[in-house]
Amino acid sequence: MHDSFAFVSRLPAPIPVLEVAGGGADALAGAAPERLALIVASAEAHYGRLALAAGDALSRRWLECARNPYLAEIDAVAARLGRAGAHLLNLSFEWTCTSGVAADPSGLGNRMLRTLDWPLHGLGRALVVARQAGGAGAYFNVTWPGFAGIATAMAPGRFAAALNQPPMPRFTPSCRLDWAIMRARVFARTGLPPAHLLRRVFDTCTSYAEARATLTETPLCLPGIFVLSGAGADEGCVIERTETEARVRESPACSANHWQSFHRPGRARGAESEKRARILRDIHRRAPDGFAWVVAPILNPTTRVAVVANAKRGTLWVQGFEADGPASAPLTIF
Repeated sequence: MHDSFAFVSRLPAPIPVLEVAGGGADALAGAAPERLALIVASAEAHYGRLALAAGDALSRRWLECARNPYLAEIDAVAARLGRAGAHLLNLSFEWTCTSGVAADPSGLGNRMLRTLDWPLHGLGRALVVARQAGGAGAYFNVTWPGFAGIATAMAPGRFAAALNQPPMPRFTPSCRLDWAIMRARVFARTGLPPAHLLRRVFDTCTSYAEARATLTETPLCLPGIFVLSGAGADEGCVIERTETEARVRESPACSANHWQSFHRPGRARGAESEKRARILRDIHRRAPDGFAWVVAPILNPTTRVAVVANAKRGTLWVQGFEADGPASAPLTIF
């Protein structure tokens, strides 16, 4: 089961499943260059070409200063692209999410439900699933061409995991000034970005316990919220992280984009974060496989991805969204 996959599509636009093995972000970009171009064009429209170029240069400088282990991959993507965008988009962490873990209603293992929201248009249409492999084994990465980190993935027999963005720290009355201060603090650190730590976990961790320890103990360059689902019914948790501290909530547990274990002042990410987490918590245990649980406000105009993952069963359900509704056929890997 774990060495092969199949997919079922019901809409005109299937999500491609691409074999990357150990090739990383550049191999994925080479396999779907038109989707990479779509993402960068959307970023240029969203941020502006000059702002994107300036942010790209700063991002590459920080990756180099921090001796980031994925810099070479991102440089290769940038060379393939031939214009600014690859470095900035690889450090972008401006999405909002709703994610949860609980024992699977089937009685087999633990199950993760997850949506990712990002206001960039086209991400739902550009979505791919990459079958990658690290030293610990193969896994399915729900991602976009050119992205070196991991936001959502499932390793059959090992674990599934996702990354949520926590609130923006509040330093001043100005949201823009707080954002600038936060970015300056990031550039003063050399820890891994949360998405890069999650990539390391899927590449190197052979068990839920090892993944949990790595996500809990590894220093970060900025805060993050990890949702981890193992092969055992009771193997699941939400790990809330600052740069150096961790708080863990055991399965069943849900998270959106607000702190539940830390008491830190912050600015909300996305809309109705507490309500999104509460609704997912209420329906998680009884929700069937598929996407009937993707309802407002979990589903909103910025939703780009919905995922259901069970590492014990080796199953993964994925669908892309845009502001006007589903942007892809639902994909099932089993």
